[in-house]
Amino acid sequence: MKNIFYFILVLFSGTFIGLGQGKYEQEFRIRKSQFPENALVMIQDKLDGVKRLKFYKEIDSANTNFEAKFKKAKLWYNIVFNEDGILETIEIRITEVDIPTDAFSEMTSYLNTYFDTYKIKSIQQQYPSNSSELLDITLKNAFQNMLLPSINYKFSIAGKKDKKHVGLEAQFDAQGKFKNIKQSLPANYDHVLY
Repeated sequence: MKNIFYFILVLFSGTFIGLGQGKYEQEFRIRKSQFPENALVMIQDKLDGVKRLKFYKEIDSANTNFEAKFKKAKLWYNIVFNEDGILETIEIRITEVDIPTDAFSEMTSYLNTYFDTYKIKSIQQQYPSNSSELLDITLKNAFQNMLLPSINYKFSIAGKKDKKHVGLEAQFDAQGKFKNIKQSLPANYDHVLY
């Protein structure tokens, strides 16, 4: 009887430890008044001529971010701030043809070894905020869509790994080298009533 009890205890503790290793994130829409004031002031003059401006809060297991999403000059932008209103990254939605060929082949080579099968749902080009670089320069580079050695690419992927369906976000540097990967949660459907 004692042995069965210990077996069950070890089984459950191993399961919970295994579940605790992932980094999950979830995003939901917020009002403009819930967006950090200093972040809003920082980008206010850049919002001239934008369409479909929306504000989001993104929570993952490590931290909380705020995003301003909009369309400007036929491109979709996400400007990401931390919870203190400090700029982290500027992201632009792109397609495969916008990535240099050598870098893209390096990225797909990694994805082919990581997944059994996969589908790229979206790609974003990221301009990370650099403490040595002025904020205005980061914003200017992003709004001019410049290909710089400091940019990253973020892939949202639906795939199969070890016969299980997974939704992941993979990040690569400008040369196509793998940086990190994390699991993404499905969209928030709290507004749906049953």
